[in-house]
Amino acid sequence: MQKELIIAGFGGQGVLFAGQVLAYAAMDSGFEVTWIPSYGPEMRGGTANCTIVIADEEIGSPLVQHPPYAVALNLPSFDKYEAEMQAGGVLVVNQSMVDRISRRTDITCIFIPANEIAEALGDKKLTNMVAMGAMLACLPELSLKDVQTALSNHLSARHKHLLPKNFEALQRGCDFAREHLAAQTAS
Repeated sequence: MQKELIIAGFGGQGVLFAGQVLAYAAMDSGFEVTWIPSYGPEMRGGTANCTIVIADEEIGSPLVQHPPYAVALNLPSFDKYEAEMQAGGVLVVNQSMVDRISRRTDITCIFIPANEIAEALGDKKLTNMVAMGAMLACLPELSLKDVQTALSNHLSARHKHLLPKNFEALQRGCDFAREHLAAQTAS
C-alpha cells in the first residue's frame, strides 16, 4: 500500500501544519512516511503546499506528480491540482474560497465550506483541520483517533489548550465528507 497526498493553499492557512500532523499520525501508526514542504518567499499570502507519502514498505521516491488524493484550500490550488489528479482520485476543496465546480468527472470532489465550519467553531484558523477531517473520511489507513493522538503528542505545550477545538474541527470535516459521500452513492 502506498498513498500519495498533496495539501495546497495560501501561506498562513496551515497547509504545512496539516501535512505534518498527517505525517506524524502515519508514522506513529507504524507506516513509512515522507513529508516535503514547499512555499514561496512571501510565506503568508504566497502559495504553499506539501506532499505526503504514506506506505507500508520503504518509499522509493517522495515525489508526487499525479496525486490520487489532494486538499485544495483556495482557488489557485484547485485550478492546479484538479488538472494533475489521477483518475479515480479524491480532491477535498475548500468551497469557501472556490467559485466554480469541478471540470472533471473522473475524480471525486468533496466541496466543503471549511471556512464557515471553522468560523462556527470560533476560529478561522481551524480551516485546515476541517479540510483534513474531510480527507480522513477517504483514507481508511488512518483514523480520526490516529490524527487526534498525533496532535496531542506533537503539538507544542503552549498550544495544548487548542486541542479540543482542533479535535472538533477534524470531526466536523470528517462527518461532512462522510455525509457527502453517502449522498453521492445513494444517488
